[in-house]
Order: sequence, then C-alpha cells, then structure tokens
Amino acid sequence: MNVGPRRVAAIDIGSNSTRLLVADVTAGAVTEIERRTVVTRLGRGVDLSDQLSADGIEAVCETVSDFVAIYRELGVQSVYAVATSAVRDASNGGAFIAELRERFALDAEILSGEQEARLTYLGATAGDPPQVPTLVIDIGGGSTELIVGTAAEVAFHTSLQAGVVRHSERHISTDPPTNASLEELAEDVHGLLEEAVSAHPEAHAEAGIAVAGTATSLAAIDLALDPYDPDRVHGHRLTFASVQRMLARLSTVPLAEREAITGLPVDRAPTIVAGVVMLIEVMRAFGFDELTVSEHDILHGAAISAAGTAAG
Repeated sequence: MNVGPRRVAAIDIGSNSTRLLVADVTAGAVTEIERRTVVTRLGRGVDLSDQLSADGIEAVCETVSDFVAIYRELGVQSVYAVATSAVRDASNGGAFIAELRERFALDAEILSGEQEARLTYLGATAGDPPQVPTLVIDIGGGSTELIVGTAAEVAFHTSLQAGVVRHSERHISTDPPTNASLEELAEDVHGLLEEAVSAHPEAHAEAGIAVAGTATSLAAIDLALDPYDPDRVHGHRLTFASVQRMLARLSTVPLAEREAITGLPVDRAPTIVAGVVMLIEVMRAFGFDELTVSEHDILHGAAISAAGTAAG
C-alpha cells in the first residue's frame, strides 16, 4: 500500500522522439516534476532497411545520457524505460537495448503493441476515467495505437503499422507533397483502419482523446502558441473542420515555411503532414466531429506502472 508519493522516472524511446518524465505518483495521480522531449528519429529508415541506423542510435544515447543525469539529480526511486515501434520492428533492436544496458545501466523494455496500447490508455485516462466508450489515439513515428475503453476497462485495442516517420518515408517524396501522394497516404491508412476496426463492434466509441506529438502540435497551431503552453494544450478540443484547415495550410507550403508556422515545433515540421492525414482518417473511421487533446500519454502510464500504482 502506498503511504506517500513515489518519485519515478519514465523514458519513452519512440520512433520519432525520446522523452523523459520525472514525476511524483500517489495512488495513480501523477504530479510532473520534469518533462523533456528530444526528436531523435530512431525510426528513420527502419521501414526500408529493417535496421536502426548508427546515427539514430547515437542520437538516442546522447539524449538518454542527459536524461540519466537529470533523473539522478532529482532523486528518483525507480525508473521505467520503454521502447516502441522502431525498436520492436528492427532486426538490431535487441542489440540496441543491450547497448543502453551496458552504457547507462538502463533496462529498457521493448513493448508489444498490446503493452503499448494499455500503457497509453492508462496514462491518458487515469486522471479522469471516461464514463462512455472513449477512443485514445496515439499517432507515433512507426505505429499508431488505438484503444477503446470505459473507466479502467479496455474493450478494444489495435496497433497499426502506420506512423509519421514510416508513412512520410513511404508516401512523401516532394516538398511540398503532391495531392496524389497525400491521397495515396490517406488510402493506405484507410485500408489499415478498415482491416483493423471494421470487424470489431467493440471498437465503437462516443468520444476521442488524442495524445502525442501530432495532436499536441495541432492544438498549439490552433491556439497560435508561442511559446508552447502544455496547460493550454491539455484539454483543447480539435474539430474535424479545423484539422482539415490545418492540413490544407501545412501541406501546401515547403518545409521552410512550415517551420515558421506559430505553434509548430521546428523538429516536427518534416513529419507533421503525414500525422495530420492519419488523424483525419482516424476521425473519419470513428465518425468524430471533434476530439480532445491530452498531454497525458504513455509516459504517464509508464510512470504509474513504475510507481506500482496501476490497477490490476
């Protein structure tokens, strides 16, 4: 039984970014102490080569080195590091995990799609459990997690082989992208959604929560935030019409102009178009006119898990 807050560190080694959360956790409630995000693009090229690149591995190791120094200084009691799609898919993923263990004494866990989905749902809903069937959408660099649940119970989950890095590489070869390439990208994602969702009546949802970089970046653009303000992003509602307008704006200008758009982090500009197309297809598939953006994602789920306060 927990008698007080437990200070933990959670590290998420994703296909596009590597992130740190240091938090005090009490009975599933997460109080953030420190949060960092670095775009490391570990998943770049994995779809084609089946390998994590040396550059991507070194970028993550440099970032993890900084994170270890931060959480040690903050006196954490436990650390939970997770690796997702890029490491899961790459043939040298195990060797990369072994390198992290050797260099930093960090035992990172390669999550299955099911584990990733459940941690994401836990993080997104622990602070405010949904009372109606709710879809949590996590568009990552190499995969997209879709989880439907009510309160603490997950009714449906799937992990799509679709992500902003993977699908930018597959479909976008010009700057700005052509309409034809965007249509191909949308058709690809639509087909994956149709295959994963259509045969499952339990995949029905009455509300949607979108987490991770695509959704938070769109909220920041919608709010014209400079600098970024997580308190304003968290809980912001994105309408289908507003997301479509932002796609039209983002997809018709070259990278240099996208990087200058207020609210869009410069390091997310190369992959944001693919992310917006994917979000639109998810909203279409589930019939959402709007959804809520959340700052609480797999990092919060990992922190709750690290503290030993997850239900079940």
